[in-house]
Amino acid sequence: MAEKPKAKPAAGAMPPMPDFTKMFADLKLPAKPELDALMGMYRRNMEVLSDANRVALEGAQAVARRHMEILQSSMAELTEAMQTLTTKDAPRAKAAKQTELLKGAYERAVANMKEIADLIQKSNGEALGLLNHRFSEAMAEIRAMMEKHAE
Repeated sequence: MAEKPKAKPAAGAMPPMPDFTKMFADLKLPAKPELDALMGMYRRNMEVLSDANRVALEGAQAVARRHMEILQSSMAELTEAMQTLTTKDAPRAKAAKQTELLKGAYERAVANMKEIADLIQKSNGEALGLLNHRFSEAMAEIRAMMEKHAE
């Protein structure tokens, strides 16, 4: 008996779902996975995830500490600036001092923002590096397991 030709889906209709059963059957997964190996992979994944979280938390703490130090330093500088501006200097001299103080404050603020951004980037880079390294290891472990069972 001839197979009926498949009808084209109506415009805007969803395409048919792929046959996942056939796709998974084509993968040729081992009939009995090595539970010890899988549990070891899972344990290593969790250890690295824990390490990455620890690195990220330590980085966040370092950023918070440095931010507090910058805030304390800024408050001390502000107090000193206010005392400097209360002198009975000529208006032109006061304006020059204000300009100098504002310029210095701006330069310190930009430097502080860059320092904080660098701390965040370093921390994130370390955490992501741990995760990327473990991902590469896990892919190699899976590949080795698949090759072992393909024999």
